[in-house]
Amino acid sequence: MSGRGASETQRITPPADGWLTTRWERLNGPARIGGVDLARGLAVLGMFAAHLLWITEPFAVLDPGTWVAVVSGRSSILFATLAGVSIGLVTGGRSALTGDAMNTARGRLAVRAGLLWVLGILLIATGVPVFVILPAYALMFLLALPLTSLPARVLLPLAGALALFLPFVQVVLDALPFWSSPLGEPVSLGLGWHYPFLTWIAFVVAGLGVARAGVTRLRVQVWLVVAGVLLAAVGYGLGAANGSDPDAEAASYLGALWTVRPHSTGLLEVIGSGGFALAVLGLCLLACRTVLVWVALPLRAVGAMPLTAYTLQLVVWAVVAAAVLDRVGDLVGFRALEPFWPLTIGTVALCTAWALLVGRGPLETLLDTASRFAVPADRRR
Repeated sequence: MSGRGASETQRITPPADGWLTTRWERLNGPARIGGVDLARGLAVLGMFAAHLLWITEPFAVLDPGTWVAVVSGRSSILFATLAGVSIGLVTGGRSALTGDAMNTARGRLAVRAGLLWVLGILLIATGVPVFVILPAYALMFLLALPLTSLPARVLLPLAGALALFLPFVQVVLDALPFWSSPLGEPVSLGLGWHYPFLTWIAFVVAGLGVARAGVTRLRVQVWLVVAGVLLAAVGYGLGAANGSDPDAEAASYLGALWTVRPHSTGLLEVIGSGGFALAVLGLCLLACRTVLVWVALPLRAVGAMPLTAYTLQLVVWAVVAAAVLDRVGDLVGFRALEPFWPLTIGTVALCTAWALLVGRGPLETLLDTASRFAVPADRRR
């Protein structure tokens, strides 16, 4: 190559260790899985919609006027499923870590779980009138740790068994008189019982199994879509045929069990919404094999810093409500301000700018730094 050609190549190729290049690689390089980030971004914004929009009619595929209701319950279940994927990737991906490496990863995940729980309690203390998912998220992290050495061929059937069995237990636990006692509400908030970890661990285990199966493999991605659509069709189909309603759920054990209503943790919701989460993940992974990976970059940026985006929404909510309304807990008054689009657009713009100009999200950096400080790598050889 001539000297002139070499000079042109040098001018148009960014330095491998350049500041902007390293941030671009952090978001778009091989260390990140674009489809997982996209699914996580959709889950976060779906929770925004569930918090901030008036959703009065249940989701019905044939009625476009109800489509916004797809976010109810399903966004948080997708979030929980993706927690399992993240745990699986951190602990080795398709091949689980072993020995000291696995012990270090588990220790760091346990520290993160503790910090997530504390952050969740702090967000609850703001008085924002939403059910904060972080306490339940933290407990699900801890419950998943003993399972991180298992392969996909064990984890995926285990997730299915838990999804079929645990709703039977959940109905009994939800009916305990304790929840109506003076301690019931604070304990419920501290456990994140609106997202009951006992049953929702099935979603985390499913996500962990997907990571072990090889979430970047085309075969796995197609399988996710097919299996997810089938499960959703079974769960939602039986729910539609059943025709149960809140009155029926309150009337009997079987009514409470055999329901697809969002946040019921009924058997049909677990099957249907669990399948929905798998299908969405598969579709996002397949989409990011195409040019859509660049179209979706802003959503991927949100998904790359989900804790920051989720927390920021609630903090802004608390600040605005305190300044404008009589009380932070005035849900009707805050929704009347029509905050969904300003918060959503602002979050997407901020996360995109932060990812490209700074790098990792601030809360993600804090949790990672704290966990590495608390559980340093074993350097013995």
